[in-house]
Order: sequence, then C-alpha cells, then structure tokens
Amino acid sequence: MMKGQFGPLSPGRPGVGGPAVSGPDADGPDADGPDAGTPAEVEVEDAAGDPALWRRRVRHDIRHELGTIIMLASAVMVSDDVGPRSKERVGQLLGETRWLDHLLRQLDEDGDAPVRRPERIRADELVAEVVAGLRLATPHQVDFDGEPVWACVDELSLWRAVRNILDNACRVAVSRVDVRVRARRGWICVQIDDDGPGFGFGPAGTASMGLGIAHDLVSGYGGSLDIRRGEMGGAAVRILLPAAKHGSSEGQ
Repeated sequence: MMKGQFGPLSPGRPGVGGPAVSGPDADGPDADGPDAGTPAEVEVEDAAGDPALWRRRVRHDIRHELGTIIMLASAVMVSDDVGPRSKERVGQLLGETRWLDHLLRQLDEDGDAPVRRPERIRADELVAEVVAGLRLATPHQVDFDGEPVWACVDELSLWRAVRNILDNACRVAVSRVDVRVRARRGWICVQIDDDGPGFGFGPAGTASMGLGIAHDLVSGYGGSLDIRRGEMGGAAVRILLPAAKHGSSEGQ
C-alpha cells in the first residue's frame, strides 16, 4: 500500500496541491485552528510490481471511456438534427461498443471460468447484428440470409465466435462475403463464405488465432467448427451448435 497526502487543489491549476489563500492570513493555518489546512492522509494501492492490479485499473479506465462513448452515441440517436441514415450508422456503432463493454465486464467478473451459463437466444438475430456492424468496417459486399433459429449458448460467446470468423473472411475476400443461418436436424448452422484464395492461402496474420478462439467458444456448448473449400472459391467456415428445444433455458 502507498500512503499519500492529498490537500485541496489550487483553482485553475489541476494537479497542484495546497490551499489557495490570500490576504493577511496567508502565512499559515493558525488563524483557523491548529488543524486547519492539514492534508488528509489516505491509503492508495500501489500497482508497482502488481500486474493484476495494473490490469484492473486499466480495465476500469476503459470501461469509463466506453460508458462515455455509449452516452454520447445515445444522445445522437435521439437528436432532432441528425438524419435517419446517420442515426442508423450511429446505432450500429453503439451496438459494437456495447458488445465491447460486455466483453470487458466478462473479463472482470469471470476470472478463469472459460464457459458461461448458456441461455436460449435467437441466433439468427445475433448473427445479423454482427453482419450489420462489419458492413461499416469493410469495403466488401457482405450478404446475409437467415431463418429463425434458437440455440442454447452464451450470447457473448456466440458473438465472439461469429465476429472472429467474419473478420477473417472480410480480411481475405476479394469483393464478397456471404453469411447464412439455417436449422438442420437438431442443429443450427452459421456458414460464412468468402471469395478469397481459400484457407491457408491468404496474407499472413491472425486468422489461425481467430479460428482457435471460435473453436474453443463453440465447443464449450457442444458445438464444432468446420472449414472447407466453398462454392465461391474461398473458405467456407461453419459453426455448428445444438438447436435449442422449445421452452428450454439451458443446453441439453
């Protein structure tokens, strides 16, 4: 622990300690009593040599900044002087920021727990949201076609898996990416095709890390990842997850 003394700050000089006084009493605190003007002593945790504390503090600051961005974007969404197309884009950016906030909260709350409790979610709607966000960040055409499907999975985990695969597809595609969501014989399938060179033939980068993240996330809920050559000439990556039974709230 680090002990520090913090007195009142002088007006107009942020970060400079000491009371701002003037006039005949400026020489000392005696006029107001022996304890007047004495800085309060507080204990502050010292992050030096404690990486875990340092990371907590950085996450704390990031969450505050994300909260500010969310508040500002929300204000734009209800503003009368912003057009509908701009509001749509701000809404998509707001959604991306909220997902990032959820991810940061999971990092704070879960510790070493890799698998979160599943819930029954509309997987097609979640994938459509990911696609809408990525359309803002890529020059390529990204098409989506989905039918209503339900899965028992952690919402954030599925978002991360789809986002990683779609990021990879947009990075290597020539001009087009297709995303489809279907239900087949007790399974849901999220398939992402691109017209790039195919898996293993694209530019060097973090594709294998993204696929590894996606694989670990879906396998924790009884799913799997399948990679093959697609009809568009590039890679076709499929996320397979058990479909949720009607009325179920947990994975079966």
